[in-house]
Amino acid sequence: MQRHMYLPEVGLHLEEQGDAGDPYAFVWSAREATAATADIGASLSDGFAALEKYWDDRRGAYASYPMPPFGEGGDAYFDDNAVIGLEQVRRFRMTGEPEALAAAVRIFEFLPRAWDTDESLEHPGGMHWVDAEWNPHRGATNVTSLTSELAAHLYELTGEQQYLDWARRTWSWVYRALRRGPGLYANSIDVDETVNETLWSYNSGAMVGAAVLLHRVTGEESYLEVAAEDVRGALDHWGRMQNLYPQPVIFNAILFANLLLCSTAKPEVLSEVHDVMERYARRVWERNRDDSTGLFSFQSGGGGAPDPSATPQTLHQAGAVQVFSLLTWHPKDFRHVT
Repeated sequence: MQRHMYLPEVGLHLEEQGDAGDPYAFVWSAREATAATADIGASLSDGFAALEKYWDDRRGAYASYPMPPFGEGGDAYFDDNAVIGLEQVRRFRMTGEPEALAAAVRIFEFLPRAWDTDESLEHPGGMHWVDAEWNPHRGATNVTSLTSELAAHLYELTGEQQYLDWARRTWSWVYRALRRGPGLYANSIDVDETVNETLWSYNSGAMVGAAVLLHRVTGEESYLEVAAEDVRGALDHWGRMQNLYPQPVIFNAILFANLLLCSTAKPEVLSEVHDVMERYARRVWERNRDDSTGLFSFQSGGGGAPDPSATPQTLHQAGAVQVFSLLTWHPKDFRHVT
């Protein structure tokens, strides 16, 4: 990934090979490249320095594309900001650097504006996907559950009640509004109140992780009971390669990280989680890796069998690196997964 996708002269990654239209990575790709670097235990300084090139002071959030002089910024996505906040939490846990915790707190200040306040709706609440007029989702599982995880971490680190309140509120909304069975969550409620029923593996993972963290910070067994039920349901569904393999590799990396987090409270699930991870990793290595470059190719959406017409993307490389790296972690470290 670093040899083929990183531009050391500017400290940024490519979005994809040969893409002249957008020469630099979008912020989600940059975050995941940083996460992949952390997963293998390499230096974090370049990755977090790169992320700061996306910070929009005016908006108080990370823009989707680098700010001047590298680009013109872009809309701020609430899910992008939530995952960057989670990575800053991990940076703080790994290094103890106070600026990392301050950055996570700073990011969280942006997220509550995503919360929908129309109490007349069937399922009031939920978090919008992007801070823009064209936003299609008024209640998105990814934003809302990832925010729950970040809030729970911040409560654990600071003891401030507002974070626990947000962690409970956001997790509970997704559970009530979009749960479709143990471990399976619909994608979103859209602004026209239609429900996007698509199942994505990372939504399963984020809801498991949020429940585990809520149990960790409150001691309430009800959260762990749901987490255990959701892990069982997630493994039953995503443990089948016909369901898992077509999913974007980065979504599966997030799923696996959260299932490993659950194993800290439910160690009996670890063996089956590792089995699914190993079967998936073996398939990706055998079917998606280019032996000549070491890069991974997928469909344009980031999963499934390679598409010869699709060029390698940083986001997909980062997801593959994360999956393989997590397989090498010691169980004592799973507590620090974000």
